[in-house]
Amino acid sequence: MDQLPLFHRIAGQPVLVLGEGDAADAKARLVEEAGGTVVTELGPGVRLAFVALAEGAEEAASRLREAGLLVNVVDRPDLCDFTVPAIIDRSPVVVAVGTGGASASLSKALKERLDLLLPSALGAMARAIRDARAPVAATHADVPARRAFWSALLAPGAALDPFGPAPDPAAAIIDALAGDGEPRDSVDEIRVGPEGADALTLRELRLLASADLVVHAPGMPLPVLALIRRDAARHTGETMPEGATGRIVILKLDEG
Repeated sequence: MDQLPLFHRIAGQPVLVLGEGDAADAKARLVEEAGGTVVTELGPGVRLAFVALAEGAEEAASRLREAGLLVNVVDRPDLCDFTVPAIIDRSPVVVAVGTGGASASLSKALKERLDLLLPSALGAMARAIRDARAPVAATHADVPARRAFWSALLAPGAALDPFGPAPDPAAAIIDALAGDGEPRDSVDEIRVGPEGADALTLRELRLLASADLVVHAPGMPLPVLALIRRDAARHTGETMPEGATGRIVILKLDEG
C-alpha cells in the first residue's frame, strides 16, 4: 500500500484554496460539499490546503508545508501530501478510489463502474444500522454476538445484502432481531442480447453481484460472466440444478 487512505472530517473547518479557474473552483466545491469553509488566505485553524496555481505552485506548497499544513497541488502528485480520490457518495457511506496520483483517469473509470453496482439506498441502510445500535446491543450483549448478527444480516442474499434490494432496512433489522432475518430464496432471469454486458441494466448488474448461484447458457460472453460475484456458484445449462436454493440468477442468450 503506497498511501494510507483516511476520511478527514472538515465540517465547519477552514480549508485553504489557492488559485483561480476551473481547477480551483472544483476543489472549492469539494470542500463545501464536505461541509468545510473555503478560505483564500492562511489563518487560524487551517490544516489543509489545495494549491491550483499555474505558476509558483512548488514555492507555495513548500511555504504552506513549513507552516504545518497538509498540501494538495493540482496535477502535481510529486508535491502532494495527500491526493483526492474519485468519490462515490451514498452518505453516510462514501467509497473512495485512488491510484496514488498514478492516473486520475483510471480512478474515474473504476468509480464509474462501481457507481453502477452500488444501490442508491446504501445511505438509508447505513442510517438504519446506526439507529439500531442500541436495540441490537440490548439483545446481543457481547461484541462477538453483535458482529455475528450484523455479518449474517449483511451477507450475500441476506435481508441487508448491500448489493441487493432493501426497500425498508429498518424493518429488516427488526425482523432479524425477532428471529426472522434468514436469507430468502429467489430466482431471477436475465436475457443477454447481442450487445452483451454493455446492455445490462443496473438491476441486472446488482443481481449478478449478489447471486449465490448463476446458471448460464453455453457460449455466454466472457464480459458478462466477469460481472458475477467471485464466490458465486456457477452452472452451465438452461435450467437450475435440482434442489438449488439461495439467490439464483439464470442467464439466457437472446439473439434478438
